[in-house]
Amino acid sequence: MKNKDPKDWHDIITKVDRLLDRFETFLELTALPPASDAPMFEQNIAFRWEKRMGKGFLQPIERPHLFDLNDLVGVDGARDEIYRNTAQFVAGFPANNVLLWGERGTGKSSCIKGLLKPFSPKGLRIIEVQKGDLLQISEILRLVRGTPWRFILFCDDLSFEEGEATYRELKAILEGSIEARPENVLLYATSNRRHLMPEPMNDNLGKEIHPEEAISEKLSLADRFGLTLSFYAFSQDTYLAIVEHYAERLQLEISRSELRSEALRWALFKGQRSGRSARQFIDDLAGRLCMRKSPPLP
Repeated sequence: MKNKDPKDWHDIITKVDRLLDRFETFLELTALPPASDAPMFEQNIAFRWEKRMGKGFLQPIERPHLFDLNDLVGVDGARDEIYRNTAQFVAGFPANNVLLWGERGTGKSSCIKGLLKPFSPKGLRIIEVQKGDLLQISEILRLVRGTPWRFILFCDDLSFEEGEATYRELKAILEGSIEARPENVLLYATSNRRHLMPEPMNDNLGKEIHPEEAISEKLSLADRFGLTLSFYAFSQDTYLAIVEHYAERLQLEISRSELRSEALRWALFKGQRSGRSARQFIDDLAGRLCMRKSPPLP
């Protein structure tokens, strides 16, 4: 057998490597979860849009956070409005896309997650979508269009930086695209910004001939949400009411005066009075109280 030139062996090995790479890619693509099917929507109530090898798919969430809306204290108005809008949607009546904006830790995300408990038995499903994946929303709509379930696309912490152009594409997706939005899909988003875009002072300096047009361009995305709900910083009384609500639910053995005093120290330490800091305080307090009851470690 004639000996091959080392260069020939190198070419053969390179070709084999390429074939193996293609085979591995084929295996990964064929191993993707199914794009969408009825049993998946029957058996699961929450999903996350994920991407693998550049291909998007719905990943069921096996243990969704079934937050209880009754645990939201101090945001009754916003909570009731999003509940009403969702009830209309699930019943098959007209409803709006929703933007929840305001201070961090005040319950914006919990308002949306809390909809699963009362409405999933009636056919509601929630799909969590990252901001960057909203550009694939047409693919998501294709998977759910015409199904008997109602879908909320949930985008948490939605905002855009100066110069970021993707918000223009999202505007067309919400309203303005030539493709009709499925009647069984709404977008619910949370943000710390009322208009989703930064609003620097130089917007008012008059450097453009028609500065109102540039400002209007920035506001137009938020205008695509029919229902906009505000969440403001909590007062001390509201913060303490949340603390007392959680303490009562957990039946913590502590006096009211001591509970309030420790809760205020915690808020001072955190530099924030919010529902999130109240829950963190209760978790810390409950742990400390349990440690007092448990026998000391050897």
